[in-house]
Amino acid sequence: MKTFREVLAGEKPLIMPGVYDALSAKLARQAGFEAMFISGYSVAATLLGEPDIGLLTQTELVDAARRVCRTVDCPVIVDADTGYGGVSNIFRTVNELEAAGAGGCFLEDQLWPKRCGHMKGKKVVSIGEHVQRIRAACDARKSRDFFIVARTDARAAENSLDEAIRRAEACKKAGADALFIEAPQSLDELREIAKRLEPPFVANMLEGGMTPLLDRQELAALGFTIAVFPLTGLYASAKALSSVYGHLKDKGETRDIVGQLLTFHDFHGIVGLEGHYALDKKYRVE
Repeated sequence: MKTFREVLAGEKPLIMPGVYDALSAKLARQAGFEAMFISGYSVAATLLGEPDIGLLTQTELVDAARRVCRTVDCPVIVDADTGYGGVSNIFRTVNELEAAGAGGCFLEDQLWPKRCGHMKGKKVVSIGEHVQRIRAACDARKSRDFFIVARTDARAAENSLDEAIRRAEACKKAGADALFIEAPQSLDELREIAKRLEPPFVANMLEGGMTPLLDRQELAALGFTIAVFPLTGLYASAKALSSVYGHLKDKGETRDIVGQLLTFHDFHGIVGLEGHYALDKKYRVE
């Protein structure tokens, strides 16, 4: 399997879909994606049915990452929030994610309890504390293949793009492999980030968020190396479930919406049923 650095050497920007469980990861891989991203927002929603406001624990996130990583043969980058505590917690978080098979993680500068970067009410720790978080994460990893992205929420929390860029630059000096300024609010701000930061850096394409949605060509023209679409799959799944459940409750039948569903046979193709039939045949006791 390729490392994340090897995948990143390909076409720019690298488009990474958000996944949250083994099935969504399988579907993303079958669509042809070479790397994917687990967001804390999605895991909080699907595992707990709760918003991304710091309720998800380190153990729950690592368990989700382990299930995804053993399902797909490509790098999985994991949203590690703030590292879940002090430097000892960050060491454990990085060690656990690396052992789970993750290809890297995002680590942010919010004050706990953190929340989605496009929600209101965020606060950030000092620049010095975040730099130490990044240094600790870099020191904790067993292999340089584990890719560490330094995220800052200072654009929204401090209402300052300059402060966000200053923090990102400091994190680069501390050893971060890539930089991520969350929630820029205009195309001009995206241009400024690309102009002032040393690549690789990340664009977060969140539907309904603060940042303008751009396509691959637009992001490439700006110079963004990585583009994460963290919630696209989650929102699509939630809308589909809401629609079919609403129809079932209202009509008491599914004949009229069969065309909206995968077939019994096609779904078994996704989860690999034929492979298990083959195993049964190979080891059958006659």
